[in-house]
Amino acid sequence: MASNASLVAFVVEQLGSDVTSKKMFGEYGIYRESQLIALFCDDQLFMKSTEAGRALLGEVDEAPPYPGAKPAFRIGDERWDDAAFMSKLASRTAAELAARPAKPKPAKPKPAKPKPAKPKPAKASAKLARAKAKKS
Repeated sequence: MASNASLVAFVVEQLGSDVTSKKMFGEYGIYRESQLIALFCDDQLFMKSTEAGRALLGEVDEAPPYPGAKPAFRIGDERWDDAAFMSKLASRTAAELAARPAKPKPAKPKPAKPKPAKPKPAKASAKLARAKAKKS
């Protein structure tokens, strides 16, 4: 079930003026200063797991936003109306995520080097063969 766009807009507004959303695979990614901080799936807010977020939230409800995803903090809709809390959560989450070392990108496999072609023995042309035959 796709999320309600007006609900996403409300949550994004509550998270702060520097927060945006982007439609992804029928659901939404939520970004703060180009850093993915949360997902909004099936009308539920899933904030990326961080120690700062855990400290702010206290007791957390962790669940994957979609099958196969890493668990994230599910933020109950009863907290969405508290703009100060939501903004602080977004800010602290983004700060911790930005401070994490970047994951190394996997090395691209090098293309196989083509084997050098073996030189073919030169074939004498028919004219050259006749010319040698006449001289003999």
